[in-house]
Amino acid sequence: MDQNELIEKITKEVMQRLNNKLENQETGKPGNSSKPVSSSGMSQAELAGYIDHTLLKPEAVESQFEQLCNEAVAYKFKSVCVNSSWVPYVAKKLRGSGVIVCSVIGFPLGGMDTRSKAFEARSAIASGATELDMVINVGALKSGNIKLVEEDIRAIKRACRSTTLLKVILETGLLTDAEKILACEIARKAGADFVKTSTGFSGSGATVQDVALMRKIVGPSMGVKASGGIKTFDQAVALINAGANRLGCGTSIAVITGAEVRCNY
Repeated sequence: MDQNELIEKITKEVMQRLNNKLENQETGKPGNSSKPVSSSGMSQAELAGYIDHTLLKPEAVESQFEQLCNEAVAYKFKSVCVNSSWVPYVAKKLRGSGVIVCSVIGFPLGGMDTRSKAFEARSAIASGATELDMVINVGALKSGNIKLVEEDIRAIKRACRSTTLLKVILETGLLTDAEKILACEIARKAGADFVKTSTGFSGSGATVQDVALMRKIVGPSMGVKASGGIKTFDQAVALINAGANRLGCGTSIAVITGAEVRCNY
């Protein structure tokens, strides 16, 4: 089966699931819908519980990571998300705080050898990370090398412990809708726990349309993380209403307090 045939097959399956979902909603059966939340109906504390407080700038220094951890504890963000070399430092700082340690893997390009990604994943976990955000091999996906993309994700999944949460970054700004559908299906088949929109380093960031599409594709069985370019409280709530149950941002405090800023991480 070539790529076009596979995409057509997956699209039909997705549309069938969507039709079933609509039928369930019409007949009152449980579905994956949730009541929309207005920005005025969500508190700062509630929004903070969705956020992975992120610092991935290559020039970031130790004092910034110390501040990152202090902010995460003070505002009760869901996690801190850092490059793997900083995992030991933040894990020590956050020990006993209840804030999760998340490490990116293969960041930000995703094009390195699968064995290198798996090694980085094992190292990050051993150093204290309990969540991993890995970047798919975007070039392989766009080349139609579905086997490589799937094995890339599976290799990281095998490196995970039973308690590790694996998020797969699709880099939606570089993909067509058909490629987004395909990437979500591959991630689900490979055993990932979440699909995630973007690194924030390439192309556009999170959009309501992409989050809604990803949620429709993966259904209620997987998480959806929106990241990249989240600037305001209202935008964050809109992404949640579209189906995101995790947000990644490097200017989290400004977002939850309603200040509009450039989210550059």
